[in-house]
Amino acid sequence: MSQPRDIILNDGHAMPRLGLGVWQTPPEATADAVATALAAGYRHIDTAAAYRNEAGVGEGIKRAELGREAVFVTTKLWNDFQGFDSTLHAFEGSLKRLGLDYLDLYLIHWPAPKQDRYLDSWRAMIRLREEGRIRSIGVSNFAVQHLDRLIDATGVTPTVNQIELHPTFSQETLRTEDYERSVVTESWSPLGQGALLANPTLAEIGRKHGKTAAQVVIRWHLTLDLVVIPKSVTPSRIVENFDVWDFDLDAADLAAIAALDSPGGRMGPDPAAFG
Repeated sequence: MSQPRDIILNDGHAMPRLGLGVWQTPPEATADAVATALAAGYRHIDTAAAYRNEAGVGEGIKRAELGREAVFVTTKLWNDFQGFDSTLHAFEGSLKRLGLDYLDLYLIHWPAPKQDRYLDSWRAMIRLREEGRIRSIGVSNFAVQHLDRLIDATGVTPTVNQIELHPTFSQETLRTEDYERSVVTESWSPLGQGALLANPTLAEIGRKHGKTAAQVVIRWHLTLDLVVIPKSVTPSRIVENFDVWDFDLDAADLAAIAALDSPGGRMGPDPAAFG
């Protein structure tokens, strides 16, 4: 229960370990969701250019009136804009839509290996970080070979690798590879796109702790030292998803959850073929 709420990235910056994700959040609902989350205690919002709701994220942050330094904001470079110059241009567009003067974290959304432009994008992001426009830079959906190519070519290690990760697709091997490179693993679709909420094993563990299945899964991510970004537009669910700091999963709980892992558990696209 004394687990810290921030994790220190390999560049020394602190990142809140629990945030609000806004994937598939309608643009017109985004500002309300973000403002609700920040009022509930969240200090980390994760969006992307491809979600088309960056402006709503910026509006929600303004409504919260917390001050820029209080909120950790992540957005992502979409595949169509990979390349050195186009990355610089895309970054400016995201920053303008968010209404911010810097980003806390900018991620390459997918490696898009068929395009083979992610290394040029990475070099552009390094420049933006050196200019102080971005505090931390990282990647999303990268496999080990993609990570190593960036590191070997530039000497700059991503701070974060955001990947699909949930109890039925726990990505233990990639998590280990990230850890060995001092890269923080961040989980997208952490609740298995909602499919896990009716899982009887998770429901039983929840009853044991007086928590919901969703709270159990979020706590599982935190226990594994992952950053986790559950998504909801329902105010009560947003608040509920943050109420996970007052209980611990024991060894039996963790073993039962580990047994849910499946080699075929991926729900999203395969990064090797996408983009």
